[in-house]
Amino acid sequence: MNTANKLTMFRVALIPVFLAVIYTDFSLSRYVALAVFIVACLTDFADGYIARKYDQVTDFGKFMDPLADKVLVTAALAVFTQWGKMPAWALAVVVTREFAVTALRLVAADKGRVIAAAKSGKLKTAATMICICVMLLPVPRTADLLCTALILVTTVYSGVEYFIRNRDCLSFK
Repeated sequence: MNTANKLTMFRVALIPVFLAVIYTDFSLSRYVALAVFIVACLTDFADGYIARKYDQVTDFGKFMDPLADKVLVTAALAVFTQWGKMPAWALAVVVTREFAVTALRLVAADKGRVIAAAKSGKLKTAATMICICVMLLPVPRTADLLCTALILVTTVYSGVEYFIRNRDCLSFK
């Protein structure tokens, strides 16, 4: 297993650690969870950089890297929904976009096309990860609402862009 894939698997292993810490009842649990989340985010950027720079791109990495990101983000957003920091419908929008774009990629792959990550998708990921970090802090309700709005806007925009740019993959015949 190469370095990039090891970092991806490390991020996967951090997801239950993040959840265990966030649900532990001690005064610094949010801050420890934030630290774990930040480390997980940094591995996301590092594994992609290493994979491209050192020619370590693998089919395993192409599959596991986005899956690890989706599970990490969904876990954090689900916690926020449970805490009342984010409405459930907002989580549903995020999860629906992720399933829809994944399905589009599968349809495209079946037609021999690869849909690379768009800039809007990368912006969505960065904005979401930053907002999750903010929402892990004891911030005012308005900060939670602004973060939720930013997550939703970037999520919907990038999802729509993926479908518009790749609409030729979808035939309704």
